[in-house]
Amino acid sequence: MLTRLAVDLGFLVAAFVLASLVEYWVHRLMHQPYKLGEKHREHHRRNEGQGVIWEFRDYVLGTCVVMAIPYFWSWEIGLAWTIGGLAFAAFAAYAHQLQHENPRKCFWMPMPVHYVHHKYGMWNHNFGLAVDWWDRVFGTYKSVNWLDEKELQRPTLGFRELRWL
Repeated sequence: MLTRLAVDLGFLVAAFVLASLVEYWVHRLMHQPYKLGEKHREHHRRNEGQGVIWEFRDYVLGTCVVMAIPYFWSWEIGLAWTIGGLAFAAFAAYAHQLQHENPRKCFWMPMPVHYVHHKYGMWNHNFGLAVDWWDRVFGTYKSVNWLDEKELQRPTLGFRELRWL
């Protein structure tokens, strides 16, 4: 029983971490001159998120096939994998919207990489949406002094005061 729980927990964590890696690389590829980047270029022009729910929907739709694969091994592993993937999708959707609307609330990163990516037009740096791990691993992390006087005067909202729809 304990072994089964450990295996399931391992798959849940693995799915979360792998989803963060996929998110990093997909975002990085969106900055290449391929068809994949057209919608993303519009996102940069508008500089706003779609809303947490719509971001979540897009992340889940884009990865539902990958989330289904572990069910071929077992129902339990598939469920753990799906929960890990959905947990990351929810976290990434929230983090993405938060960085567009209230970046100072991103307490889990020393610098809100996605906000900085937009604010400073970093087409080749800071591709993470929810975490900065992969930017650091792959050498695309670029630190800037983002918390300037103008940023400090910007009113802060609560953690839930975001566009959800």
